[in-house]
Amino acid sequence: MIKIYKYGEVSPKEIFARFSPTASVEDVVSEIIAEVVKNKDAALKAYAKKFDGVELTTLEVTKEEIDKAYNAVDKEFTAVLEEAAENIRAFHEKQSREGFELRKANGVVVGQKITPIEKVGLYVPGGTAAYPSTVLMDAIPAKIAGCKEIVMVTPPAKDGGVNPNILAAAKVAGVTRIFKIGGAQAVAALAYGTESVPKVDKIVGPGNAYVAEAKKQVFGKVSIDMIAGPSEILVVADNTNNPEHIAADLLSQAEHDKMASAVLVTDDMAFAQAVSEAIERQIPTLPRAEIARKSIDDNGKIIVANDLYSAIEIANEIAPEHLELCVDEPFAYLDKVQHAGSIFLG
Repeated sequence: MIKIYKYGEVSPKEIFARFSPTASVEDVVSEIIAEVVKNKDAALKAYAKKFDGVELTTLEVTKEEIDKAYNAVDKEFTAVLEEAAENIRAFHEKQSREGFELRKANGVVVGQKITPIEKVGLYVPGGTAAYPSTVLMDAIPAKIAGCKEIVMVTPPAKDGGVNPNILAAAKVAGVTRIFKIGGAQAVAALAYGTESVPKVDKIVGPGNAYVAEAKKQVFGKVSIDMIAGPSEILVVADNTNNPEHIAADLLSQAEHDKMASAVLVTDDMAFAQAVSEAIERQIPTLPRAEIARKSIDDNGKIIVANDLYSAIEIANEIAPEHLELCVDEPFAYLDKVQHAGSIFLG
């Protein structure tokens, strides 16, 4: 069951505790990277057999496989992909940057030249869960920036294929090449290159603790987006919300990974209890109930603050990946938010 804390009555260390990789994760990843550097494709195939339970003869997904997947998925799903892609393009086109030049009267010229990254690698989870949205959100900004080659890696299924929804999203997003590899070994392949996998200039995308640690260890050899931890959500909510809705939002992240973190900060103890009860009702109905259960029991928490402004201060201290402001007039609180990856209002 999710833990409930009254802010001020327990130590900050307990409230703000976060998962961090263990020494064993670091050691395992280091060994995997060294093996891929030494044995390249042979190591990738051996790890596919060991971790994914599949024997691969080739690592790259063919154009025929991509087209077959795109044609096989539900047409309503591809329509949703296209709509999402259009929205993502519209957002990221606003982030496009141009160079500039300043010419001084004395003849001195200074400026900035914006050059697209030539090769970028996208890590897309596909083990315990597959996220087509990750493909769109990683690949489309790269296309807008002008990257010449977009190389995607994602774990293979037991039959040696790749989730068709992932492949359909890759086709919509304009991914250049796709490889059936996952985990730390995929990150190593992108960073150092193998006979099949090209060495890239930057690696982006989410993953489990081993993927995150691998990105950390190859940083310097290759650029990375960031060292991300397990998925996390923090919801700031008052008692005008439906507890069932808030519970569902928390579980939407808890079901990602057993190490994921779902946190509610509210100013009402009765509402906190109601959300806790709703979580217990909903977990057994989830397809990934076992994962959500572990996440909620180990990393989930509800923090009861004195008021909503205090709740925002707690959110700033935690600095979550996803922050929801489920309150009346959320724009009134937006300026108070200082530390969050993405903010959802209302």
